[in-house]
Amino acid sequence: MTTATTTLLPCNSDGVCMRCNVKPTQTETLTCTTCVTPWHVTCLTTPPATMSDVAKWECPDCSPDPTATAATAVAVDGAGGGIVAAIRAIEADATLSDAEKARKRQELMSGKACHGGSDVDGVKDDNEIMSILGDNIKCSFCMQLPQRPVTTPCGHNFCLKCFEKWVGQGKKTCAKCREPIPNLMAKQPRINASLVYAIRAARTQKPAATEAPRVFQFINNNDLPDEAFTTERAVRAGKANAKSGKIFVTIAPDHLGPITAEYDPVRNTGVLVGDSWTDRLACRQWGAHFPHVSGIAGQSKFGAQSVVLSGGYEDDEDHGEWFIYTGSGGRDLSGNKRTNKDQSSDQKFTGANESLRMSCRKGYPVRVVRSYKEKRSNYAPETGVRYDGVYRIEKCWLKLRKPEKDGKQYKVCRYLFVRCDNSPAPWASDEHGDRPRPLPNVPELKQAMQLTERKESAHWDFDEVEGCWKWIKPAPMSQKIRGGGGASRPKKSSKAKILKEFSCHQCHKVLTLPITTPCAHNFCKACLDGAFQGQTLTRERKTGGRQLRTQKTVMKCPACPTDLSDFLPNAQVNRELMGVIESLMRKFEEEEKGAQADQDESSDILDDEEEEDEDEDENATPDDKENTVNLDSVGTENILVEDAAEEVKAEPVVAKKRGRKRKNETTTVATPKKKGRKGADDGNASPSSPLHVRSDNEL
Repeated sequence: MTTATTTLLPCNSDGVCMRCNVKPTQTETLTCTTCVTPWHVTCLTTPPATMSDVAKWECPDCSPDPTATAATAVAVDGAGGGIVAAIRAIEADATLSDAEKARKRQELMSGKACHGGSDVDGVKDDNEIMSILGDNIKCSFCMQLPQRPVTTPCGHNFCLKCFEKWVGQGKKTCAKCREPIPNLMAKQPRINASLVYAIRAARTQKPAATEAPRVFQFINNNDLPDEAFTTERAVRAGKANAKSGKIFVTIAPDHLGPITAEYDPVRNTGVLVGDSWTDRLACRQWGAHFPHVSGIAGQSKFGAQSVVLSGGYEDDEDHGEWFIYTGSGGRDLSGNKRTNKDQSSDQKFTGANESLRMSCRKGYPVRVVRSYKEKRSNYAPETGVRYDGVYRIEKCWLKLRKPEKDGKQYKVCRYLFVRCDNSPAPWASDEHGDRPRPLPNVPELKQAMQLTERKESAHWDFDEVEGCWKWIKPAPMSQKIRGGGGASRPKKSSKAKILKEFSCHQCHKVLTLPITTPCAHNFCKACLDGAFQGQTLTRERKTGGRQLRTQKTVMKCPACPTDLSDFLPNAQVNRELMGVIESLMRKFEEEEKGAQADQDESSDILDDEEEEDEDEDENATPDDKENTVNLDSVGTENILVEDAAEEVKAEPVVAKKRGRKRKNETTTVATPKKKGRKGADDGNASPSSPLHVRSDNEL
């Protein structure tokens, strides 16, 4: 006779029992003393009988019940309860504090203890910079290096998701110091871009592999200025009627996918993720998005090249790695209007909208540019426009919008964009790019019309062998093909990159006593105080001898238009960031001292070798000395000739002056060597030398 076994499951992170799908109250919940996991009392086969048993109760995972089968989510290496034994060993260690025991238990249960105990996923312990960041900057909720970090005015850092969950519970104070959080930051927190770039630079601190020379294309448009310009014919001021400046990249107007280094003959870097420009015309010059007004660049029978997230519709959603985009059209733009909030007709899959649907069917990559005008997004830049990488359109459909002012409902084209770039996003601190992810749940798809999904394999897809996104199928041929050649530029050192991210927005030097504003900008304390020196928080007003109410002084951030008048009176130094900078500076100073010591040792070795050579010269015979003198004289002559050649090459050309020369005027330019065979025999035989001139016999 076989006895039936019952599967026992604990409560999940939201406190809901995974067996009965009911959220128990606090009195109906038991916590394991070993793994600190909550369990539903009524779902246990053998609940504790007395209160003393509750204090020492262990869950079925840590103390298995023979009549129950516990479903464990953690794989146990080795035979029989290795994790339970390890947890009991941690609890029995008297040298550890309660916080250290909790941290070790958490690492053990999450599987990080088996991979070296790193504080950050995928980061090894030998990365000293990452360990410095992990020790000084931690999210107070998950106790990990912040993902998409948000910095509060009191100088504490949190993950964006953890912060939004905390604020969503109605808590408007810092979780670490209980300082009040401004309402504007609670509603729309800003990601600290400097901290994101610093974490990413630390994670990618590896010796750069040498790349093969790349070929780039070239187009001759040097007659245009470097920036957009206006002429006398311009009707409006500013750049409303401006003409585009020089195009710095050599891509065709219908180029699909990222703009790589081969299309950048000047910098040899291409358009990188995170590149920002002041306006759409500057963005056009680098090919990220050519139209300076339209939000979609594409052709209906070819595909879409790029889109811009600027303003948009109220029901658009932006989640960073994916967003829902609304097509163009359906609004009355008569009378030379550029925008109109009211919808007056249905959108159709024609023109630019059809180009996006073509990219959806073929699986083409679409470049995405975000503008500061996207006010409803947490991922939009503070100023200007920013290139955020390539996305792929997974689905497109028609949606019936809410009634407009005229009471009618109109259809709009909707698109689901999912990021698929090899470079990490500007708001992410990952060291690698995107990986294939499941599609998000979009509730409005239940009422979608004309739903379009990709039925064939995508042209731009993830290669499991190489571990990157690439053209699996050949990219569609462009209309314009040009040729040329070039080579890639060396990359900056990781030290320079990290120190650059910890620089002040005012003095552009490494931060001293850093202060992080609510708009996520970092300044030195002295620079921020100097920017508002002499200004008062309020301004007294008088008119006709009568005293009026005091007016609040608007103090704009030096890097953006955000008002800091409420923040400045209680501005606090970001101690976490200051600790990171001090630790990094100490580390770099130690490295420089070590390199200087190695250089001194090598110079001492050279001095010893020179002394040995002098001793050998003293002990040499007269004949040897004569030979040595002759050799030295020849060597000296050659050295003088080489020095003269270098002097002629480095000296600038002096323009002739009119009139007679003064008596005390002397020329300092060295005389160049004579042309012909003699110059080649004196050490200038290299054909590439600037002093080498072919004689008649050589020609």
